Amino acid sequence: MAQTDQKKNPYYSRTDTTTLHVSDQEWKKVLSADLYEVARHAATERAFTGKYYEFDVKGTYYCAACGNALFRSDSKFSTTCGWPSFYEPIRVNGVIYKADLSYGMNRTEVLCGRCNAHLGHVFDDGPNPTGKRFCMNSISLDFEPQK
Repeated sequence: MAQTDQKKNPYYSRTDTTTLHVSDQEWKKVLSADLYEVARHAATERAFTGKYYEFDVKGTYYCAACGNALFRSDSKFSTTCGWPSFYEPIRVNGVIYKADLSYGMNRTEVLCGRCNAHLGHVFDDGPNPTGKRFCMNSISLDFEPQK
């Protein structure tokens, strides 16, 4: 686990899909400062700086805050937006959506379906078969290579 110390985070599980209801104060105790700002306060890492932006290894991406399975590498595609992008999540309820009108823009925020961590945004300019571009913050993702 790159962003979260599993021993310090009792909410992290790659198998449990139970929705979490954890206070902001508790998240602050168990997440790194950078992950906390992105996951809990919808901060954004700088474009072209995330470790998964030009990462091309087969495997599965998980929520760095809680371990929820989010994306498979076969749905990842190259883009020039500066963040890792996927055309579909693993499960329909693996992510949830919220209107985001911040910064004078009309966007759709993508949150983890298990812990409500901010992951990034989804846009309608992606490739087939979905036409979606899930533009995610690398810091919000953990990765496990395919065995």
